[in-house]
Amino acid sequence: MKDSFTELAPAKINLFLKILNKRNDSYHNIRSGITLINLVDEIFIEKSSFFNINYIGKFAPKNNKYTDCIINKLFNTFKISKPKYNFTIKKNIPTGSGLGSASTNAAAVFRILNKINLYKLNKFEDAKILGSDIPLFLNDNDCLIRGVGEKITNKTFPKYYFLLVKPKLKLQTKKMYSLININKLNYKIELDNEEINEFDKGNDFEEIAKTQNKDIVSIFKFLKNLNNLVFYSLTGSGSCCYAAFKKKQHAIDAQIKFKTKFPYLWSFMAENNINKLV
Repeated sequence: MKDSFTELAPAKINLFLKILNKRNDSYHNIRSGITLINLVDEIFIEKSSFFNINYIGKFAPKNNKYTDCIINKLFNTFKISKPKYNFTIKKNIPTGSGLGSASTNAAAVFRILNKINLYKLNKFEDAKILGSDIPLFLNDNDCLIRGVGEKITNKTFPKYYFLLVKPKLKLQTKKMYSLININKLNYKIELDNEEINEFDKGNDFEEIAKTQNKDIVSIFKFLKNLNNLVFYSLTGSGSCCYAAFKKKQHAIDAQIKFKTKFPYLWSFMAENNINKLV
């Protein structure tokens, strides 16, 4: 094993997200199409005299540490001995965005622990105790997820180029789920149905997100009127929004236009169906 190496942690986009119902355990059953994109966090590990986790990059926390660090939770929850390695996580994925920022980092660390022969998960589903998106990142394929994220079926989605944009506000997943009106849920389908159909489109969090931030309303209005648009939506429970295009140049043109109108907001031109990153 090398004394140091890098593991990449890709972001995800929800191509659609439907909320089916509320479960007896207070969680919600969902149905969502997931595609992985080439926006990645980078995790550098190197042998050290002690265990350490440090965050750097545009979206790193203040003082380069999280008080509720998901990586520390991973070691503590699974009772894994902390190795004498330094973990440096370069945060290129915005947090509180619906892109899977923390979950993809946890999945990457599970892969690292397997590579250094320290710990191996029995099955991906075991990781959902830390976060419902972690199993899909461990699966490392575009997929349809169901239940609370534990039911995963690999799928092939069309090639898209995305303009990702994010308001300054972070949306907390727990709060967004608390705002769901279960009396308005009207998508009826068997939980075990693995076939994508014509009703699998849109994101049920979109209308809730609009009530939380005026910028999101303005962003959706902007995205809706872009040239050559295939579709636009919210990813996860937000706050990141996106527009999808068939051609890269169309996404580039859209980003140029976005930066002119919203120069103070983050944006990124991404694509799916790329060569394996991890």
